[in-house]
Amino acid sequence: MPVPWFLLSLALGRSPAVLSLERLSGTQDTVHCSPGLSCHLWDGDLLCVPGSLMPAPGPVLVPARLQTELVLRCYQEQDCDLCLRVAIHLAVHGLPEGPDQDLYGTDAELKPEENGSLQAQVVLYFRAYAASRCVLMEVQVPAALVHPGRPAGSVVFECLEVALGAEVRIWAYTQPRYQKELNLTQQLPDCRSLEVRDSIENCKALPWLDVATDGEDVLLHVDISEGQRVGLSLYWNQSQGPTRPWWHQNLTGPQTISLNHTDLVPCLCVQVWPLEPDSVRTSLCPFREDPRAHRNLWHGARLRLLPPQSWRLEARCPMPAEASLCWQPPGGDTCQPLTPLLPRENVTVNKALEFPLLNGHPNLCVQVHSAEKLQLQDCLWADSLRPPRDDVLLLEVQGARENRSFCALEPGGCTPVLSRAPTRAARLGEQLLRDLHSGQCLKLWDGDLETLWACPMDKYMHQRWVLLWLAGLLLAAVLFLLLLLQKGRVKAAARGRRALLLHAADDAAFERLVGALASALGRLPLRVAVDLWSGRELGALGPAAWVHAQRRLAMQEGGVVVLLFSPAAAALCREWLQDGAPGAHGPPGTHDAFAASLSCVLPDFLQGRAAGRYVSACFDGLLPPAAVPAPLHAAPLFSLPAQLPEFLGALQGRDAPGPARLRESARQVARALRPALERCSRPPPDPSPAAPADPE
Repeated sequence: MPVPWFLLSLALGRSPAVLSLERLSGTQDTVHCSPGLSCHLWDGDLLCVPGSLMPAPGPVLVPARLQTELVLRCYQEQDCDLCLRVAIHLAVHGLPEGPDQDLYGTDAELKPEENGSLQAQVVLYFRAYAASRCVLMEVQVPAALVHPGRPAGSVVFECLEVALGAEVRIWAYTQPRYQKELNLTQQLPDCRSLEVRDSIENCKALPWLDVATDGEDVLLHVDISEGQRVGLSLYWNQSQGPTRPWWHQNLTGPQTISLNHTDLVPCLCVQVWPLEPDSVRTSLCPFREDPRAHRNLWHGARLRLLPPQSWRLEARCPMPAEASLCWQPPGGDTCQPLTPLLPRENVTVNKALEFPLLNGHPNLCVQVHSAEKLQLQDCLWADSLRPPRDDVLLLEVQGARENRSFCALEPGGCTPVLSRAPTRAARLGEQLLRDLHSGQCLKLWDGDLETLWACPMDKYMHQRWVLLWLAGLLLAAVLFLLLLLQKGRVKAAARGRRALLLHAADDAAFERLVGALASALGRLPLRVAVDLWSGRELGALGPAAWVHAQRRLAMQEGGVVVLLFSPAAAALCREWLQDGAPGAHGPPGTHDAFAASLSCVLPDFLQGRAAGRYVSACFDGLLPPAAVPAPLHAAPLFSLPAQLPEFLGALQGRDAPGPARLRESARQVARALRPALERCSRPPPDPSPAAPADPE
């Protein structure tokens, strides 16, 4: 039964040139070859498993070039399907070179009395979206047609029925496989490109899918009649592996679908098909050359370290890229490339890659380039191996007669360590070599004749300033004693204690309440961090990484983490304690930061590490303290604003002022909280009509 075809057309220019196609009759696939060759097509399709490369036992036939041609397979005059004819041009691999050599010149080659021809099994593998096919052909080439440097002939398969507007990938190889398989990608025309479109049933109904722009948005206009029903899917096309679906909807009648420009990536494709049994699908990828799509792709790409010495470039689409290592000194503006010592390597997206390193180092970073432009840079070891260190790179070069030379890799080049160059590595050359020979340097990379070392420099820099440091320490001690005599004690809280507020946003009113509390606390000797003020960092790092970084900073500086409990936050904690993983109450993204924090916060409570590091609070009228899960009572829990003085004293810790100043600060915070707390506690309006007033 012929099916209606749904034309995918971009309203981005003139129509393509019209093609006139050859017609074939019959329904059977066939194979034929060039004169002098014999060929045969195996019945039925087979499972494609290329197998490993094998050494050729002698002269063997291999595919040398692929060529395709569009034709029509017609069952009746006005009932045709689009078909792809594939020609495989053959060559002989492993043929001896030289004017006097022929096919029978050595014992490893074929003997004429045993076999007067070369024979091969050639596999053709086709793959399109949601469909694939594999066929096997046998080919024989007489020895008389085999000559060095000349083609051995060709074999033609006809034909593969294909979908209009689809993209088909074709591979050709032999069984067994003696060389890397040939591959070809064919973009097929749509109905507008075909002169014989009236002969193709699928082209007779012409609903359109137009892609247009509306400011920052992209509009998909589906123009079909009221009674027609189609399926429309958006997916990410992958060059390796299956496609990744993103969005699907069944449509009836004309529709307009809006996409945000931030959703565009080069591999985002559109597929449409009629909602009928055995319907043919067609797809189009309209954003391959869109500059916005390429910017979005790199903006969302991430580098991830995989233990022990692997890494991966994570992105939604395949993309051509090269990666290299560089050295980032502490406080340096640029990362020093380690090429050509460690050359660039091609990157396969979402595939684990090995570093050519023996050990990691916090100063080592990965740079990813595309089209000679730096797109990504990340120092993957910085989190696990502490911040960058003040180390110097030493390159050891093995010379003749086991002579070794050493130079320091610096921005100006590789400076010999035993020289009079005006660099710190040259000034400390002898000490650095002693450190290397005594095992104090870390070996990063070992080549055939070169070795790369990282040697610490911090101890030498400290020695240069030790006298000044002692003098400054003595002066500081004298000033400290003077201040103690004059004021009794010194307050070390000029900047205030760091406080990280974590909350789950039940609604906009609760977020305003949290914002009011954060603003009021910021006017005290406290340095407040809250996700409401860190939108750009959250967008760049993600909730989990942002919470982890802020919590680590607070712990390192002796700060405090404040858990603000709402009904949603209490529910998330209960679910985590029951199931061991945070849940998701409400729409996606409602409390990402709070949910992301539970995996590192709750273990501190369960393992008895919460005291002195955490403070919990809830708001009067919104959540009673008893509703907070029992394990979280290991840290002080306050109800606000009733217990504001005690809450402020716990936040400021040892630097808290006296009771009178605490009470005054509590009154100021309470005044700041009152409007937001009243709006948050106010019950939602009743949508039903108001009841008549009681006459009494």
